[in-house]
Amino acid sequence: MSLCAECFNNGDHTGHDFNMFRSQAGGACDCGDSNVMRESGFCRRHRLRTGENIPLIPRDLLLMSEMVLPRFILCIIQYLRDGYVEPDTSTERDLQKVLQQLEPQISFLEELTKMGGAMRTVLTKILTNQQAFKELSMGQEENLYAKKNYDKYLSALKNSGLVSVEEKGQSAAADVGVGAEGGAGAMEDQDGGQSVGQRKRVKLSSSTKDPCIIESLKHKCFLEELLFWTIKYEFPQKMVTFLLNMLPDQDYKITFTKTFVQHYAFIMKTLMKSHESDTMSNRIVHISVQLFSNEELARHVTEECQLLDIMVTVLLYMMESCLIKSELQDEENNRHVVVNCSEALLKNNTYWPLVSDFINILSHQSVAKKFLEDHALLMLWMSFVSFFQGMNLNKRELNEHVEFESQTYYAAFAAELEACAQPMWGLLTHCKVKVSLTHRINGTCNTLKLWFDTPAPNQVTFHLPLHRYYAMFLSKAVKCQGLDLDSLLPDQEMLMKIMVHPLQIQACLSEIHSNMWVRNGLQIKGQAMTYVQSHFCNSMIDPDIYLLQVCASRLDPDYFISSVFERFKVVDLLTMASQHQNAVLDSEQERPMLEGALTFLVILTSLRIHLGMTDDEILRAEMVSQLCMNDRTHSALLDLIPENPNPKSGIVPGSCSFEDMLSAVADFKAPVFEPGGSMQQGMYTPKAEVWEKEFDPIMVVLRTVYRRDVQSAMDRYAAFLKQFGIHTGNPWPPYKERTPLHPCYKGLIRLLHCKTLHIVIFTLLYKIWMDHQNMSEHVLCMVLYLIELGLDNQIQDNKEDEEPCIEEHCHDSWFPGTNLLSNLHHVINFVRVRVPETAPEVKREAPPSTSTEASSYGQNLREAQVFSLVAERRRKFQEIINRSTTEATQAVRPKSSSTRWVPPGTPPQLVTEILEIRESMLSLLIKLHQKMSSKQNSLSASWLEDIESNRLAHGDGITAIERILTKAAARSCQIKRSIQDICGKVCPPVPPKKNSPTDKKAMDKEERRQRARERQQKLLAEFASRQKSFMETAMDVESPDTEAAMDLGASEVMESEILYDCVICGQSGPSTEDRPTGLVVLLQASSVLGHRCKSTEPKNLPTSDEEHVYPADTCGAANDVRLTLMQQFFKDSSCLQSVSIGWDGGVYVQTCGHTLHIDCHKSYMESLRNDQVLQGFSVDKGEFTCPLCRQFANSVLPCRPGRGTEAGTWHTPTNKKTSVLVKEVEELQEKPGLFPTESNLSKEMELVIKDIKNTTQKKYMDYGRNPGSPDNDFLFMYSVARTNLELELVHRGGNLCSGGASAAAKRSCLNQLFHVLAMHMRLYSIDSAYNPWTKLTQIVQIKEAEPEVPMLFRDVPSLLIIFVLTMPQPLRKEHFTCVVKMLYNLQFTQALAALSTKFSSEERQAWSTSGALKKSAANSDKSFEALLSHVISELSKDKSVYKVNSEEATMVSSSVWSPQSIEFSLQQFCLPFLRLSCLLQHHLYGDNLTGCLEEEEFASLAVCLGLLPSAPQPANTVQSASCLEWPVNTFDLVTQWGAEVKGLSQIHAADVQSSKWAAPRLLQLPDNYNIIFQYYHRKACSACKKVPKDPALCLVCGAFVCLKGVCCKQQGICECVLHSQHCGAATGIFLLINASVIIIIRGHRFCLWGSVYLDAHGEEDRDLRRGKPLYLCEERYRVLEQQWVSHTFDHINKRWGPHYNGL
Repeated sequence: MSLCAECFNNGDHTGHDFNMFRSQAGGACDCGDSNVMRESGFCRRHRLRTGENIPLIPRDLLLMSEMVLPRFILCIIQYLRDGYVEPDTSTERDLQKVLQQLEPQISFLEELTKMGGAMRTVLTKILTNQQAFKELSMGQEENLYAKKNYDKYLSALKNSGLVSVEEKGQSAAADVGVGAEGGAGAMEDQDGGQSVGQRKRVKLSSSTKDPCIIESLKHKCFLEELLFWTIKYEFPQKMVTFLLNMLPDQDYKITFTKTFVQHYAFIMKTLMKSHESDTMSNRIVHISVQLFSNEELARHVTEECQLLDIMVTVLLYMMESCLIKSELQDEENNRHVVVNCSEALLKNNTYWPLVSDFINILSHQSVAKKFLEDHALLMLWMSFVSFFQGMNLNKRELNEHVEFESQTYYAAFAAELEACAQPMWGLLTHCKVKVSLTHRINGTCNTLKLWFDTPAPNQVTFHLPLHRYYAMFLSKAVKCQGLDLDSLLPDQEMLMKIMVHPLQIQACLSEIHSNMWVRNGLQIKGQAMTYVQSHFCNSMIDPDIYLLQVCASRLDPDYFISSVFERFKVVDLLTMASQHQNAVLDSEQERPMLEGALTFLVILTSLRIHLGMTDDEILRAEMVSQLCMNDRTHSALLDLIPENPNPKSGIVPGSCSFEDMLSAVADFKAPVFEPGGSMQQGMYTPKAEVWEKEFDPIMVVLRTVYRRDVQSAMDRYAAFLKQFGIHTGNPWPPYKERTPLHPCYKGLIRLLHCKTLHIVIFTLLYKIWMDHQNMSEHVLCMVLYLIELGLDNQIQDNKEDEEPCIEEHCHDSWFPGTNLLSNLHHVINFVRVRVPETAPEVKREAPPSTSTEASSYGQNLREAQVFSLVAERRRKFQEIINRSTTEATQAVRPKSSSTRWVPPGTPPQLVTEILEIRESMLSLLIKLHQKMSSKQNSLSASWLEDIESNRLAHGDGITAIERILTKAAARSCQIKRSIQDICGKVCPPVPPKKNSPTDKKAMDKEERRQRARERQQKLLAEFASRQKSFMETAMDVESPDTEAAMDLGASEVMESEILYDCVICGQSGPSTEDRPTGLVVLLQASSVLGHRCKSTEPKNLPTSDEEHVYPADTCGAANDVRLTLMQQFFKDSSCLQSVSIGWDGGVYVQTCGHTLHIDCHKSYMESLRNDQVLQGFSVDKGEFTCPLCRQFANSVLPCRPGRGTEAGTWHTPTNKKTSVLVKEVEELQEKPGLFPTESNLSKEMELVIKDIKNTTQKKYMDYGRNPGSPDNDFLFMYSVARTNLELELVHRGGNLCSGGASAAAKRSCLNQLFHVLAMHMRLYSIDSAYNPWTKLTQIVQIKEAEPEVPMLFRDVPSLLIIFVLTMPQPLRKEHFTCVVKMLYNLQFTQALAALSTKFSSEERQAWSTSGALKKSAANSDKSFEALLSHVISELSKDKSVYKVNSEEATMVSSSVWSPQSIEFSLQQFCLPFLRLSCLLQHHLYGDNLTGCLEEEEFASLAVCLGLLPSAPQPANTVQSASCLEWPVNTFDLVTQWGAEVKGLSQIHAADVQSSKWAAPRLLQLPDNYNIIFQYYHRKACSACKKVPKDPALCLVCGAFVCLKGVCCKQQGICECVLHSQHCGAATGIFLLINASVIIIIRGHRFCLWGSVYLDAHGEEDRDLRRGKPLYLCEERYRVLEQQWVSHTFDHINKRWGPHYNGL
């Protein structure tokens, strides 16, 4: 079904599950067509039927088009005729050229189709008018060109020679109805002698083709010829789009469909010859899917045009082109042919469009019914399927490894799935209703009879589609139509033949896993895995096992069981003797093969998928088994559960839907983001009760592709038992009760109750108890499982088994009957075995001489059981299985054999021995229980009464044995008595006779292995604990609780010198001038601060043409404007000291906290440079990873040698007067900068400065009028400090309320950074005439030179950093406090001035007068009213200051300013400065930051900085003015500052003031991804005006860019990389529209971050492959934003690669 975006978006999809695939080729929208979809699914417009009463279009309007268009279309067709050259003579290019020249004409037709219904009707009329075609197409007499042109068309038609010449001869003789037999018989050898080993192609006589289907093509109208040329030119995209766009017209749709069917055979022939079969296939299916998904239409063409016949015939025709002789068994007498999987046709899936159409039309019930009722067609189809029977035959390599591993098995599996299985499932879905299946089944059976060979022992083919058809139709007949199984099955002999091949596959699976096929290469493993893989299992292994179950339920159980052990090659192993000879297996293969055989028997007897489980139960079992292996995402689960017996979409009425079932068995774990950076998807995990009651290891074994998944399921099961305290040890797979068998298959239970199986069970229990080699826990587990299955499934009618046992020498005399219960306690005394003479059982003494001994010996002999698997029944089936025991009836071995000399190296002779056993299965079980619990009398005589049965469900082998014994005792009193007897007289187990040396070796080996394993475990545990402790100490990047050694806490400053540990050489010591130590740092340019806005709400991403993102209101833009404005009026050098830069492209420095010697670092870098391993970073750019924690870094910041001596005086609180301190500060500033002595340390510091400058781009450093001037450099240096302080503030949440060392502080290296910057900046001395300090603290005369920036316009935090960095280090704290106090006065005055501009003139007047009264009061310099009035009066002297904004002020200030609101505004204005000062003080002096409430922040910071002696109570009543401390007369100083502003009428005071910025945010994305996709995926790029192939969006600023687009490249750099440099100073975050994923560009590297859009089940849909609706995951988006703000992309994301400017 195809819908246009508009209809889809207007439809109601609540509760629907859909996959959306977006087609680029156009097509017709099916909305409104009730043949395709239900009316309830129509969109709003079609539901209202708006199209019904449309007025007709006047005829005159269309006249013109009716006249012109026929000629126009003819012109196109003539052009196509002219241009066409047969592909063998032309190149692809010639055809492309013709099409290119035709492009405008076809585009014109396409435009016409978009004009609406009326135009389409006209076109339809013209295209289907036969008269017009006749007249125009051949051309009139006189028109020579037209004649010639028509001849070209005819020759093209002929050359398409729809059947080649030599085939025609053959097809004449053949008859259509012969079917497969005829086909298989008429074989030809093309060249007489057939060279051996060479696979020959086989030609079938064309018996199966109806010549008329393949050959006839006659064109009667334009449409038909147009389609003919479309096919000839291999479906050009434009033509396809035109033909599809016409489909809304109903008449056209019908005619076109018929034309398409008529050309069907021709299409497929062209496809087989095509070089571009892939693209062509897609385009064909584009058309056919629109035509055939309409049931009405499909039925119509099936009836009128024999669509089904055409399809089957064409399929046969296709496959016949690549047949070879089958090599299953010997070549001479084999009459079968099979497809050759290495042919291109199969390898490239060329048949795919055809099969897909076939499946599509079979999905319509009416068509499927017709197919099933047509006997001839069915036989044709069966002969098609038989071509695949036995394809891709594998022969086991026994000598050397195969040279060339063929990969044909992909083709074989794909072919069986698509060409055989899917049509079969399509037919089966319709069999739920009564369709007579009997002849269908008999048909399959007949075909099967024709195809019969027994496989040679070392061959296997995984492809038996006929067997599987047979199995699935049987299953359906019994399940849905209640037919009687016996009436459908053939005779016993046929069943025995049928079972051979599937059984061979099961045995080979086991062989492959036992490494017996290892010489065939990896591909054979691939086949074994594909056979059970989720997409194939329900069409391959399930039907095979079902077929074997059917055979087992109808054949003699002893025969069946012995066949199984024979096929698995383990017959020789099943002997009581401790040694044996195996003719076919090596000893290391015996154990896995035995395990395989037993596991197969358990699966066979316990699997109920086709034997009585309902669809819901099957779905539940599948789901549980997948979830038990691993937690799964929703899509993985959908993919892993086989679709077919029960569709997952829940369409089938009455069945439980996938979602309901999922919520019943599993819990959803929401997607989480792990700190390591890996993003988890939403997962489903099994509920506890599922583990407890429903975990079914047998189902898990059946469904695992990798053996490790079984282990994974068991580990998870063990973890569950441990968690709930049910069982702590190593549990065994739990036993699960089965659903009851369907009555038809009751015979299957006889397998569990047959003597042969009981003999095997007894033997294996004995062998395990005696510790024979090649036994394993798994063998015991499966044996116990079989016993338990036998106890649970009793045979109802026991009469016939109870026949008296006649004393004849029957080898079956092991057990009296076949019932497991009665055989359990049957004691077996002696067993006669054939053993090699070297075995320990062989008695070395001569036979007894006295007659009495001899007679008793003979007595034993007669009782002794001879172990032979196939006993009496050997006469029935001439099949000798256990060759080693055929002569077992001989009497005692000859005397001489024990002394005969045997040449070394030959296998020892077999001799007959008699073993004394005297055990029953019960006693062996009890002894095994003792052995496993390693207690002598582990079961007391009365234990049966004490046991509670519910405890036995989960546990290990001991529990399993107890469970079996309790069950047996509950079912028979006799057994209960036997158990009590055995437990009562329990004796220690007889130690096995002295072990032979080889046995001993094996035991030692096992023990040694065990010890090695324990040692390894110990080592691993030790490693793990070391690793854990390392992680705790070194790696806690996030946790703030542990302070790293380099963090200058207050306590550490007191010590004499700081010691650093070098993480490379491991030495600890101080940093010295000669051998400096450095911090590992990462320098990166950052524009995060510049992207802050005033509003706390993030901007929205535009999703329509009306919405835009304006960058003008960001912090970066505002600061640029401010600087430019100042530079217009004031002296450049002064401007460059009045603001900070670095909002955009500032350098951020962060560290992991580890230190190293700088010389060690150099040698480390050298070693990295020589290391050729591919690294994710570039060593040439100075990048490396920290040697300890592997965090990404690119520089080393030298640590200043610690001078601990001054620490005392450095911190002492001072009692000096403010005026004294002001003077001292001034003197310190006057001190000339001392050039540091040339040392290693100073060199390194200069290098770091160079690194810092190289980190960002030139444009972010040069803001002065003359680039490169010292002023510029000076500005850049102090701005680096400002950027880092501001960013730390942002990381702390924008304020200092939380106090303490935050996560950011842990990685902060501001102290070291300050010292490096200070050393560099002392080189620039500030000219005392321009020193802002004097203006801050003294009354000075203004010089009328080029004006400097007024104090009121200067950025106060910048001044603070300049003062601190230009004064000699280390700075005493009293001086720092003094600087802060003086700057606070300026900040406060600025706040008053800024506030006053917001008043209306009346308010200004009022405040001015009220404040003037307070001026004379005692502490007027600490009252804001007095100061405010003074500021207003000073600034009013110059009319221009307040005039500018008086108009707008009146509009803004509707509210009246109260003293409280003024106080609040002043505090808010001063807070940024206080926060920055406090943070600086924390880093320089190690002062602690105290936490506080938000409303008390101002007071808390003021106390911390020493502006207030102590916080008043309550703290939120602090007056901001009370922190002021003026060095000279307050009002004079303010007057002086105000005077500087005069005459600057053009500057708007508000422009110069810094405002409060909110935290940086990424754009707000819409909740539904479809909104973004619909708007952006067709949007044209603003640069190149084209629709980009890979559009991308910048999530920081909303820019729309072309990813990898060559169109927008500049100087070899693609647009995304360019944009990342421009917008984020080389950090870019882009959302890729067509893939829904986010990529991060950082400098020269990039990485795929993941997706922030997830579907309803918490999963990503990368590349939109699954087509699910996606929704924004807020948590992930927050994580992305947080990584952006905290600059941690480099640390958290691990998979980086270079982008070479190509993104």
